[in-house]
Amino acid sequence: MEEEGQGMTEYGLILGMLVVVIVVAFAVLTDEFTAIFEGIVKSITGATTTTEG
Repeated sequence: MEEEGQGMTEYGLILGMLVVVIVVAFAVLTDEFTAIFEGIVKSITGATTTTEG
């Protein structure tokens, strides 16, 4: 019975560490993702305005 609880604790710790890594990665890469999407929007917007004008 104790081994089962220990296994669940280990899985919980691993899951907790994965969540922390994902949150930190998201926080670090948010600016880069924003820049990429802004570049895509600008290129699409620029392409549509140049064809109209």
